[in-house]
Order: sequence, then structure tokens, then C-alpha cells
Amino acid sequence: MLMPLEVKSSMSPVEGLSWSMSLGDGRHMKQLKGVLVLSLTVVSSLCASEEIDVRSLVLSNLELSRGGTSYAEMTMFIKRPTWERRSSLVGWTRGTKDSLIRFTAPAKDAGNAMLKLGDKMWTFNPKLNRNIRLPSSMMGQSWAGSDFSYNDLSRSDKYLTDYRFELVDTKVQEGKKIYTIDAIPNDDAAVVWGKERMTLREDAVMMGIVFYDQDLQPLKEMKSLKIGNLGGRTFSTHMRMGDIDDPNSYTEFEYQKMAFDLDLEDRLFSTFSLRSERTR
Repeated sequence: MLMPLEVKSSMSPVEGLSWSMSLGDGRHMKQLKGVLVLSLTVVSSLCASEEIDVRSLVLSNLELSRGGTSYAEMTMFIKRPTWERRSSLVGWTRGTKDSLIRFTAPAKDAGNAMLKLGDKMWTFNPKLNRNIRLPSSMMGQSWAGSDFSYNDLSRSDKYLTDYRFELVDTKVQEGKKIYTIDAIPNDDAAVVWGKERMTLREDAVMMGIVFYDQDLQPLKEMKSLKIGNLGGRTFSTHMRMGDIDDPNSYTEFEYQKMAFDLDLEDRLFSTFSLRSERTR
């Protein structure tokens, strides 16, 4: 096998460039300028091709995990330094505004449910045997003792009306482009967070969200633990939410079953259905 011949030079890179440019009658300088112009043109074209519609990407993520309608079976695991709790739930969604979630296990939690219709939200507790309409002042409180608030559960449609989006960074990971996007609330938006920084794959799979307070300090983070395929769609099937400064306390959601674009009856999304034990 022939080995390449290595030629060593005592000239520095700068000296070598000056020497090569001094040759000829200036033709080398013209060629160099031409190469620089071509390089800048190529770079500009690549940058233009990197431009994406970040709002459409966020919308695609919402549609990916909800569809026109959806049904889900899932587990919720709450971890605290001194105790743990695991629950089973079922849920239905319609569009980006309506949803119904019901606990099925353990027995002491079964029947507890939450209904969201547009901007309105109700909960049902079998022990009290009545629906409770949640006022806006309670939306920031913990849902079912988890690290998710009622606001977190109802924010999907809020993204479309209350936020503007800015692309922060783009990188490639495992062959896929990863976009970092800031969701910044409009000045008149009644939202809890000062900013939400989302990490989305080019196929609209959510990799994580960091939630910032009104002073733009990061407080809470949701990150994807597993990406899988359920119901014919690829999305984050296992997620963890927790305070950034307290790694020993968190809540995990994991989907076991998903079905999309079902023919759901309108009465499913009603305060009457909120009280019932219907599971499908």
C-alpha cells in the first residue's frame, strides 16, 4: 500500500498564506475573493433553509399528542422524600380545549375526576359527591398532590392565544434536529410563568420544558424519559415533572395505551359525565 507523502514546512500558516497570495499577477487574490463570495452565499442559503415556523411546530406537537380526539390509559407516580404514590388514570380529549381525566386506582382515589371545557374547569370527588368549579385563583395549585398544577393541565390551547414564540437554538442529536424555543407570554396574558423554554424535535416530539418565574428564574422542569409509539404516533410516552432545586421530589406520567381520532359523544365532555364511572 502506498502511504501519502508528508511534506513539512517551517512556515507558519499566516506566512504560507502571504506567500501563496504573492504569487502571480493578482489572479490568486481574485480567485480567493470568488471562493469567499461563494462560501458566504452557501452559508446564507443554509441559514435561510434553517428558518422554521416555530408556531406551527408547537401546534404540531399539540396535535401529535391529542389528535382530533383521543383516549389514554396512563399511570402517575408521585415521589417525595418520605413517601410515594402510584395511580392509574384514563383520559379523553377533544381538540385543544376539552378534556376529561378520571382516576381508576387505587380504590381510595377511584372516581376522582377533572373536566376542562374551554377556559372552565371542574373537579369531582366521590366522597363529597358533587362537582366543584375551580376559580382562576386556584389554577396554580397542585393537581392531586402532584407536581403538575391545574394550569399545566389546561395550558395546551393557551399556547395558541397567549404566547409568542422565538427560536433560541438549533442542534442535531441522533440524526434529528432539536429546536430550543422560548414561549413568551403576551403583555395582556393572564398566565403564571414568565417564560417557558421548550425543546422540540423536528418531528414535533417534545423533549422537555423549563418553566421560568416572572423574574425569569428557572423553577420547574418537565423532561421526556422515553419516546415511543402508541396509537400509530411517535411522542413522549414517559415524562417527569419536578422542581429544579429538589431532585428528590417529582411526578412521572407514563402512557400505556393511546387511541386517536375516535368518535366520542358530546355528552362525554359534560359535568354529568364527570360524575359517572364511564371508562370508554
